Amino acid sequence: MRPGPFLPRAVRRRTLARLLALAAAAPALACLAPAALAAGAAFPVDGKPIRIVVGFTAGGGTDAQARIVAKHLGEVLGTAVLVDNRPGASTMLAASEVARALPDGHTLLYAPSSTMAQNPHTFAKVPYDPFKDFTPISLGGRGPLVLSISSGVPAANVAELVAYVKARPGQTSYASFGAGTSSHIYGEAFVRKAGIDSVHVPYKGGSDAAKDLMAGRVPFMFDSASSAVIAASSGKVRILAVAAEQRIPALPDVPTLSEQGFTGLDLPSWLGFYGPAGMAAPTVQRLNAALAQVLALPEVRKFYRDGGYEAGANSPDAFAQLTRRTYEQWGAMVRQVGLQAAQ
Repeated sequence: MRPGPFLPRAVRRRTLARLLALAAAAPALACLAPAALAAGAAFPVDGKPIRIVVGFTAGGGTDAQARIVAKHLGEVLGTAVLVDNRPGASTMLAASEVARALPDGHTLLYAPSSTMAQNPHTFAKVPYDPFKDFTPISLGGRGPLVLSISSGVPAANVAELVAYVKARPGQTSYASFGAGTSSHIYGEAFVRKAGIDSVHVPYKGGSDAAKDLMAGRVPFMFDSASSAVIAASSGKVRILAVAAEQRIPALPDVPTLSEQGFTGLDLPSWLGFYGPAGMAAPTVQRLNAALAQVLALPEVRKFYRDGGYEAGANSPDAFAQLTRRTYEQWGAMVRQVGLQAAQ
């Protein structure tokens, strides 16, 4: 029998209807492909590396933590794990890239609490929703910010730093690792509480800000403990105070801000791992278990501790709750300080 018009009319109608139905369904099937991959594919995909996106330049404390985790995570999961530095816009470039990624577990974000808890309060336009666009996977580490000064500043404690700045109204500045980050909010809160006149200078990341602090171009900044400990080891930076409720093991001789009379600046500061929204539960659990194993390694715990942090994982649900709680606490701080959302 010849094809085409020589088929019986009823058969031709049924065949045409099936073809039209398949054509109409093709776009929908294409859209479902990523979701099906995320839900059903084995993880990790053989031969496909895992990428940990970091919103800071290479060389800073966050980058260093991500790299030691990546090394051991690759060993646990049996695949290559790479760190991808995407600095800029107060970590929002990195976060938005991960939010757009395929939710197959191969693109992760290692971010400070500021990415999810502060940016939405301090920027008018944030290109992601901290609760709808990400899958919380695990806490990475806890660690406070510290108040550091350039070694050229003649101050042995916070009171002397305040006196130094007050004697030079409008002539000093403080650095941060980005507008709207915890470093900026702490700096602004400190300036207002101390009643001093100092200009904010934002940088693309902690390492860039630390370089200018070490060079004496800016007199002080609130830095991550990990970055500050490294900078202080050079002798070009001194750490005056810890922004936490209690002293930390890495800096047992450095008093807290509260001990020096500056209370209310001890909000949570941590880093953690997120993936894009829509990740399959088995993938999230596999990553969570692997990260817990890595963060419990003595080598990793020592690395974090030497930098002023305490490494430690938690469950995805607990991390989601921590993110929400920190978001609410920092929102209250931003309103108290009176920061206007940056455009």
